[in-house]
Amino acid sequence: MGFIKENEKHIFETEASWSDASEHLLCLDTGDWRTERPVVDQDRCNGCGFCVLYCPPQCMLADGEYFKADLAYCKGCGVCVKECPKQAIKMIPEGEFADDSAIG
Repeated sequence: MGFIKENEKHIFETEASWSDASEHLLCLDTGDWRTERPVVDQDRCNGCGFCVLYCPPQCMLADGEYFKADLAYCKGCGVCVKECPKQAIKMIPEGEFADDSAIG
């Protein structure tokens, strides 16, 4: 039986630690994990796509001539900020985006 134990159950046919990327794998909404979010300065972004290339969960999306994070999946790791050659992305604390009416 290889590495899979008899009582383990996989939801998707391609779910495993390795995939040939021929089908979609399990995709989880992980956006509520982050404490900071990446914000792109549209004036500095040249659309090179380095943020897309290095983003671990692959949540950077094209938005016209620049990129932005899909906040439903962004974990706030900051890799996009480190890899941006134009320094067009900054991590901003989630608290700055909170609804003022919900604060008190």
